[in-house]
Amino acid sequence: MKSKVGIKVIGQKNVSINEPFFLGHFPELPIMPGVLQIEAMAQAASFSMYPLMINRIRAGKEKFQCFLVGVDGVRFRQPVTPGDILRFETEVTACRKSLWMFSCKALVDGKVVSEAELMANLMSSPIEG
Repeated sequence: MKSKVGIKVIGQKNVSINEPFFLGHFPELPIMPGVLQIEAMAQAASFSMYPLMINRIRAGKEKFQCFLVGVDGVRFRQPVTPGDILRFETEVTACRKSLWMFSCKALVDGKVVSEAELMANLMSSPIEG
C-alpha cells in the first residue's frame, strides 16, 4: 500500500466568465465558489487511483465509485476570478485499504489560492451479467 504514497496529479481549469455559477456568485464581483475549487481538487486527485485500477477496470469484472468522505485544513487565500488559469496539484499522502488521503493545492500564477487535505473512499462492486 505504501507504493501509492507520493503519486502526484496535476490538473488545470481555465476560469471563464461564461461559467453559470458566476450569475449568482457574485454578479458585481465574480468569484469562483470555494466548494467548486474543492470539488475540482477532488476530481484531479481521483486520477491518482487510475494507474492502480486500470487492469481491474479493463477486465470488466468490477466497477468503481469514488466518494469524497473528508475535507480538512481548507484555506482560501485569494479569490479566483474569470480569466484565471487554475492549476491543481495533488499528492497521495496515505492509503489504507480503500481510504485514500490527498494533499491538494490550487494555484494561480504560481501562488497558492486554496488548499485542502482530502479523504476519499474507493468502493468496488462486481459487474452483474
